[in-house]
Amino acid sequence: MFILSHAVEINPPGASIALTVGQVWAGLVLKAEDALPFVPAMRRCDLLERGAGCLRRAISFGDQDFEEQVTFYAPRLVRFDRVGSDDFILNIISDSAVGLLLSFTFAISFPGVADGSEEEHARGEAMREAYVGAVAATLAKVRELASHGEI
Repeated sequence: MFILSHAVEINPPGASIALTVGQVWAGLVLKAEDALPFVPAMRRCDLLERGAGCLRRAISFGDQDFEEQVTFYAPRLVRFDRVGSDDFILNIISDSAVGLLLSFTFAISFPGVADGSEEEHARGEAMREAYVGAVAATLAKVRELASHGEI
């Protein structure tokens, strides 16, 4: 399983608006419900069912289709588990010496590829840009929504 984590400052110097934990949390919930405005590379995000503190959705990312179980641990953590696999994604809002951080961790396996192999590493690294870009795109959308008073 390939694991990648990436964190960015939520309110870096020069940010047009300082976001609160509550605003970022609201954005993460909206992203879980409909990721299309937050993740440009995603082609489809359909809400299948909603439960207490969770939801299930169907997504299309690139040329692949998945179902995900999304669990909310308010107000700081959202966990996306791909149905039928051990793959998962975490979105975490945390405090740090530089202020609030938004961290994304993804753990993904590649069928037919040996764990720890060069091929696994190469495939994981090829996905890095999309996942790192999703962090920036998510914060940009949250900032836009906050600037319009929508969250």
